[in-house]
Amino acid sequence: MTGQDKPEPGKDVGKSAVSSDNARVVEESAGRKAVQTGKGKTVALTLGSGGARGYAHIGAIEVLRERGYNIVAISGCSMGALIGGMFAAGKMQEYKDWVTGLGQFDVLRLLDVTFTSVGAIRGEKVFSIVREILGDTRIEDLPIAFTAVATDLLAHKEVWFQEGPLDRAIRASIAIPSVVTPLVLDGRVLVDGALLNPLPIIPTISAHADLVVAVNLSGEDEQRRRVPDSAFTTQDDDTAMDMDEWVDAIRDKASRWFDWDALKSLTSRKIDNGESAEEKISREMAKKAQEREKKVRRDEAARVEQENRASKKDDHETIDWDKLGIGKFDVMNLTIETMQSALVQYKIAGYPPDLLVNIPKNASRSYDYHKAPELIQLGRQRMAAALDRYEESRSSSGLLSL
Repeated sequence: MTGQDKPEPGKDVGKSAVSSDNARVVEESAGRKAVQTGKGKTVALTLGSGGARGYAHIGAIEVLRERGYNIVAISGCSMGALIGGMFAAGKMQEYKDWVTGLGQFDVLRLLDVTFTSVGAIRGEKVFSIVREILGDTRIEDLPIAFTAVATDLLAHKEVWFQEGPLDRAIRASIAIPSVVTPLVLDGRVLVDGALLNPLPIIPTISAHADLVVAVNLSGEDEQRRRVPDSAFTTQDDDTAMDMDEWVDAIRDKASRWFDWDALKSLTSRKIDNGESAEEKISREMAKKAQEREKKVRRDEAARVEQENRASKKDDHETIDWDKLGIGKFDVMNLTIETMQSALVQYKIAGYPPDLLVNIPKNASRSYDYHKAPELIQLGRQRMAAALDRYEESRSSSGLLSL
């Protein structure tokens, strides 16, 4: 899985594939009259973790290639490892064609639900397609340096995949704790690399590229709202009936074993108002604060009584989570994203990239895998804006850039 000396490449599965993929990207960009501002400069690219927001990596890579930058090394974690691996193997366009055609019901049918306690989804259906696209490609045979980062739960450390089957490395890196079952390999229990390193910049340093570029999926952007969820507003009655039957079947099988809250979050037919779980909780807390303030002004005696109650150990405020549509799955997801945001800041401070591209963490939920077209476009916009800024002033995008 790791090692300083790479074996001699075997069959040349990657070079022709990547060159044809890159040529197709450049050819497609010609129709959009892309300016080749990169002038062949080499790029070591780091692709961060962030669930469905990882689709933005596709758009980011496309813009880099269209502008004439030459990607010579990629490191990735979770979805970053998946997209980076697809590009390195020359299969990104094929993968893009597949995911952009998926609706929410398609995504749900791909879920390989399991009723064990270590993960709600085995992921075998999805990864069978990934394996079909990648074939027998090995990391050491790729034409560019590639590293997928996973976490060893038993040894409490990162594991860098720099050789071996590409699909296996991606599978290990993308095993989200408590959602996708871990990969057991050579005595190791491997899960999502984001647990320790959601933006793995260090593996790219040895490439000595002209630019180190990092795409962070945990960016802060208070003004951006989530990509609207219109998956169920245009479906016909037959599709809706199929969805209901599928959900009912899963509910019956999972009634005693599966955390129904997770599936409910994924299959909610309530129209998305654009609010994340974090925003819903913040709104509810602000509402409660306003109600408390009004009550204080209305009745001073009530204020004193409230302060007395607040001083008691067993008295605390509560939130009607069900009314807000927030369950354990959402809280767990918010917890993971909070951890990742903090880790990303430490990683960037320790090894600042030449160019940092931020994708707002509230652009979509981590499991909005049916929003590939919108998120790919967001990646294009963010990379284009970051390159414009960098090429003009040679300054990075900054941690909180818009």
